[in-house]
Amino acid sequence: MNDSEKEKIELEHQAAKLFMRCYEKNTGKPIRHIWHNNPIRPDVSCMFEGQRLDLEIAHLYGSEEEAMEILGRHLTQKTCDVLAQLKEEPAEERLLASLNKILTNKSSKHYRTQRVWLVIRNAHPEWQKADIKAVEHLISMPEPHAFEKVWILGDFEGKTGIVRLYP
Repeated sequence: MNDSEKEKIELEHQAAKLFMRCYEKNTGKPIRHIWHNNPIRPDVSCMFEGQRLDLEIAHLYGSEEEAMEILGRHLTQKTCDVLAQLKEEPAEERLLASLNKILTNKSSKHYRTQRVWLVIRNAHPEWQKADIKAVEHLISMPEPHAFEKVWILGDFEGKTGIVRLYP
């Protein structure tokens, strides 16, 4: 396993743990015992209400260039130029477009599981839970999809809690 794959799994586990902590705090219902899955299954599995629940994890960065910046990667001049252009675009429109892109990409996946929730972790430092709440009624959930529920962590550390995007 290369460093990139290790980092991806680490980020998925962090997101799952943050989500489960926020969900338990909001509902009082425990979610426990996470483990990582093979590619034919969602990223992480846990136990919820006595049954297996699978979590597909996604990170909301905005764009590939912003992901590189947020993750502390080396930035080429071309990447810096793209980032400068992005900063001039309206943040609300970019947030909505990025969320809808994740939903479109994830809805086309098929999983071997009984129950799966999509958990999106907001990693973009300029977007907060309030920004997500402001556009949640504009989000388009493609049909068909495999997700029983879709949630988003309002910030990277999970401090602002979760928002249910679907249903």
